[in-house]
Amino acid sequence: MLPRDVISTGSLILRPPVEADAEPIVKMCDDPVTVRFMPLLPRPYTLEHALDYVKSSTGKWEDGGAEYAITEDGRFAGSIGVRPPDHWGVAELGYLVAPWARGRNVATTATRAVSDWLFDQGVRRVELQAEVENVASLRVAYKAGFQEEGRRRAAKRLRDGRYVDLVTFARLKGDAPVAPYLPFFPGGELSDGVVRLVPMAAGDAGDFHRMMAEPGVRAYSLAPPTTLEDDERRCRYTGYWWVSGQRVELAVRDAASGAFAGHLQLMQVVPALGQAMIGYSLVPEFRGKGFMTRAVGLLVEWAFANTGLHRIVAGTDVDNTASHAVLERSGFEREGVHRELFPRPDGTRADDVQWVRLRSS
Repeated sequence: MLPRDVISTGSLILRPPVEADAEPIVKMCDDPVTVRFMPLLPRPYTLEHALDYVKSSTGKWEDGGAEYAITEDGRFAGSIGVRPPDHWGVAELGYLVAPWARGRNVATTATRAVSDWLFDQGVRRVELQAEVENVASLRVAYKAGFQEEGRRRAAKRLRDGRYVDLVTFARLKGDAPVAPYLPFFPGGELSDGVVRLVPMAAGDAGDFHRMMAEPGVRAYSLAPPTTLEDDERRCRYTGYWWVSGQRVELAVRDAASGAFAGHLQLMQVVPALGQAMIGYSLVPEFRGKGFMTRAVGLLVEWAFANTGLHRIVAGTDVDNTASHAVLERSGFEREGVHRELFPRPDGTRADDVQWVRLRSS
């Protein structure tokens, strides 16, 4: 059985919940973000529900687990709970932060402190799960020193009936946080006043799907045709791909109107080589205006200034002269040709022209 210790870490005090926490618990659990990612909570969440939670927390301790209220400067800031460790010394934790305490590393600090405390109690391994769309929770896991171990497909059902994937994490004693290889944009976007680069989101799926089906884009795409459902799923994964360091998926927008103008990605990220590849597509009505040249320039300059990348490469069909022009204007140089690499619908193959831009160029 875990001791009912009070944990002090930085400006946070973690202690068992008390009845005085009930009102802020109601506000936390009725918050739209909480409602979205915690589908099993009652809605509306009442004072009676909160008092029942406080009362039941005693039983969690008696069963061998732990339940903490997170307080910051004496004010309730969230909760964090631990399931009883199993026969192999494995425990699972989960956390919830009140809306007034978000953005201050409350969950990260509490998660790291509780997992350290569990190691001190003899727990060997601490696990947690985060929904693939819950980017804030994913960031907490990485920043608290947890390592991603896989995904559980369609493991959680939301209030609207849709099933979503969960990302699984674990931390062993001695595991430490690793700085993200691909940090997020400051302020959430890049812009030069003409184009805006913003993370792809589920709301972009329709525009993206229509663009990818357009003949001028389809002619140079190696990916098989997709359904709108496929593209919606892709757009829901973009935050996870970014925070996990796998790739950056961006919507290119007209800064004046906000209209979707295209798609730009930084993919095939290889930290050991300091190399990544870019790919892009533009909707017909925004072609010939220099939009993609601006977008590529913004992304490449950001990457060299904020990541360890030394080489950014691109591959283009030998006949895609519009794409060649974008790369040349963006400071890329031809590096070579892969002969007959790209298969075409008619059974022939096209050469792949390789391009590179170096950090020093």
